[in-house]
Amino acid sequence: MGGPAGARLGRRTAFAGGATKAPFDILGDTLRGTRGLMLDKFRRPEKVLEAMRRLVPLAIDWARRAADFNRHPLIFIPLHKGADGFLSDEDFREFYWPYLKAVLIGLIEEGIVPLCFAEGGYNDRLEAIRDPEIPAGRMVWMFDSTDMVEAREHLGGFQCFGGNVPGSLLTTGSADETAAYVKRLIADVAGPGGFILGSGIVIDEANPECLKAMIDAGLRYGSSA
Repeated sequence: MGGPAGARLGRRTAFAGGATKAPFDILGDTLRGTRGLMLDKFRRPEKVLEAMRRLVPLAIDWARRAADFNRHPLIFIPLHKGADGFLSDEDFREFYWPYLKAVLIGLIEEGIVPLCFAEGGYNDRLEAIRDPEIPAGRMVWMFDSTDMVEAREHLGGFQCFGGNVPGSLLTTGSADETAAYVKRLIADVAGPGGFILGSGIVIDEANPECLKAMIDAGLRYGSSA
């Protein structure tokens, strides 16, 4: 992810200058595997915490080098293992959030704009991620299946947030259904400002008519929100 790999990712991904990960996800995705990490969490939690502490500066450096190389301040952070139901809220606050927060603060201090893609539902995490130690207005949260009204209540006026249009709708739904969903979404959450319309997941294939309907509805209803 760092160096040339991060640079290549930045060139392929037009909306971001590069990417990095939460330390918990680095351990689970790359080093120990999901099963190994979950066993470690119970058997040797102190080693998991120490490993994540050491990964924080590496995660920051990967992002910084990619952003510098691409001259693009936005850094994409997919959150793979922080969703509701994967960790208890207690474990999220002990193992996941403190080290992700340290990465976010480190990136912001470097002049980078973190864009966190919260995969799955983050309904139980919204209170934690509205952390007063993170400077307001300096990052973006994109959500998959999180309740967007609740997301607005916690993050509106604090950070930009968005996403949520289901990939299933964009792939198998109709243009009319997509437009209606976008209209409701904008009416529910766009009022305070800072909302970014987008899909809830990264979609490899979508019905072009649905994708166009999402964009057109965003332009139509977003201008009057």
